[in-house]
Amino acid sequence: MTITPEEQVSQERKGSLKPVIDAIPSSAYDNPTWKGLAYFARDTALYLGLLAALVFVTNVFWVLLLEVGMALVVSALFIVGHDAAHGALFKSKRMNSWIGHLAMLPSFHVYEGWVLGHNRIHHPYTVRQGFDFVWHPVTPEEYASMGWYKRALHRVEWSWLGSGIYYMHQVWGQKMIVGKPPARWAKAIRRDRWMIAGFVVGMTALFTFIGIAMGHSVAGIVWLDVRTVFLPFVAFSFVIGAAVHVHHIGPEIRWYKKAEWTKFKAQMEGTTVLRIPKGMNFFFHWIMVHVPHHVDMRIPMYHLAEAAPAIADAFPGTIIDRKFRLRDYVANARACKLYDFETDRWLTYGEARREQLALSHSA
Repeated sequence: MTITPEEQVSQERKGSLKPVIDAIPSSAYDNPTWKGLAYFARDTALYLGLLAALVFVTNVFWVLLLEVGMALVVSALFIVGHDAAHGALFKSKRMNSWIGHLAMLPSFHVYEGWVLGHNRIHHPYTVRQGFDFVWHPVTPEEYASMGWYKRALHRVEWSWLGSGIYYMHQVWGQKMIVGKPPARWAKAIRRDRWMIAGFVVGMTALFTFIGIAMGHSVAGIVWLDVRTVFLPFVAFSFVIGAAVHVHHIGPEIRWYKKAEWTKFKAQMEGTTVLRIPKGMNFFFHWIMVHVPHHVDMRIPMYHLAEAAPAIADAFPGTIIDRKFRLRDYVANARACKLYDFETDRWLTYGEARREQLALSHSA
């Protein structure tokens, strides 16, 4: 159904996403079963291949190179699971659940915990103060009230090198592993936590047995377990931490108070379309084309690049669309430390300190 220009303007003012969704071609929602299974099978084969290589490679330099590959492959599997968790990868709810659970095992992610935090909180309340917990900024006043330890931790986690620490601590650890879920989600999340625990224990036992069979020393067995089971998770955490940061943090990205927040502002202006080299989409599955994903979670990952230009054409000059450069991520991380919700702008620690000093002198 088409709407008149007057109706579109009215809906935009109310913050509706309907005009945006209407601009997306129907072909962007096609999700044949074979395609989702093909991506899952391909990424799983790469994961198993890298695991096999890590069994025989012990040199630290070559292990680190393989861990870079493992970080990308675990990320690829995670994005497949992420798509399944949104119900976008398959038409079958059961198929989405099965593949989603399996694809998230190497990243140690609790599937139902992810569905709760990501689908039910992050997406519906993107860049909304007090609701969206992913890279939620701290205000200058909140930072000033922190003790030395929390300030030091904030400085580490909000540095461009600290994204993985932030993700493991604030998202994976607090929200997924130890957080207390609502009663209606508790049983499913508890089951999936045990599933992750079983996977970690089982993988550790498997590679310990392999190490014993290969005649390794105790130190050799520990090193085998570390490089096959734990380092891939750590490396993945730094990749996803940085990826989510560039999706929602930047000097031009506003965070909103409840009264000012709308769905249109959040999903069209609160995230980005970042153009990465085409070859990198082999691993990132177009997730860096993030605006259409936030506009409508039902779009499969391999159609995001098709949906983005349709949205941009319908709403010119609205979305942030640019080539991704590592130096931009570093610059954003340095510039965006604290957020002032009164003036709607990001501040560095130094800027916040100078403003507080100026206020104290004028008082």
